Amino acid sequence: MGIVNINDDSFCGDGTLDPGMALSQAAQMLREGADIIDIGAESARTNRGPITVAEEITRLMPFLKAWPQLIEAASASPWDSRQLSPPLLSINTWRSEVIAAVLPHGGDLINDISALPDATNARLCAEHDASLLIMHSIGQPKVPHTHIKYPDLWQTLDSFFEEKIALALSAGLSPEQLVLDPGIDFAKQREDNLEIYRHAERLQKWQRPVLLPVSRKTVIGQVLDLPQATDRDAGTLACIVSGMNRGAQIFRVHNVQAAAQAVKILHAAG
Repeated sequence: MGIVNINDDSFCGDGTLDPGMALSQAAQMLREGADIIDIGAESARTNRGPITVAEEITRLMPFLKAWPQLIEAASASPWDSRQLSPPLLSINTWRSEVIAAVLPHGGDLINDISALPDATNARLCAEHDASLLIMHSIGQPKVPHTHIKYPDLWQTLDSFFEEKIALALSAGLSPEQLVLDPGIDFAKQREDNLEIYRHAERLQKWQRPVLLPVSRKTVIGQVLDLPQATDRDAGTLACIVSGMNRGAQIFRVHNVQAAAQAVKILHAAG
């Protein structure tokens, strides 16, 4: 899953408010081996205030309208035999007003960082035949939760996914439309994140695809003493290896070329 930030405050400094530039970034990621493109108009950084619903929609719509042409052009190029074709489009948003406005114009997956506080977003996905990513977190997005401590992290994750999967199914989604994300760096401390990596196979109990948002995460910087996010690609690849060995299927990354090459080698080496 290649990350395209249609904003001007990405923590990696790779965002753009130019729709043409965002489309070019997505096209390059597809050439490098991306199976999914994840577009987001609002940074998840908690040291930045939220943008308005109207602004988020305005940033997303030009990309959505141009996506079919981008896919058509990409399909005319040589395609990796292991690559998903056609690729999927993920929309990274959590506000129901945005989801209701954009899904009629396209999108295969809603990448929702809200932790699904109610059934609204699941119901919208069901109405538009889109899949839904359920991410574990606590509290409102865009608010830091660095004080959170878990008496038993895995018990918390198990209870959370049991509740949220049931909620999504009650809203009309099928199990096949759900993707799970343990929420690396979201309401988690360093040891919580490392515990998820060490035992990510425990997420397989839900029999749904698991996405690990591994790219350039704070925990990588903490372990390697790398304050600059763009210096963390080697650590990101290590997290991909760890995740693949424990059953994760989707990896959200900035550096698609390096990630895709790593995955190919892992498959070839068995």
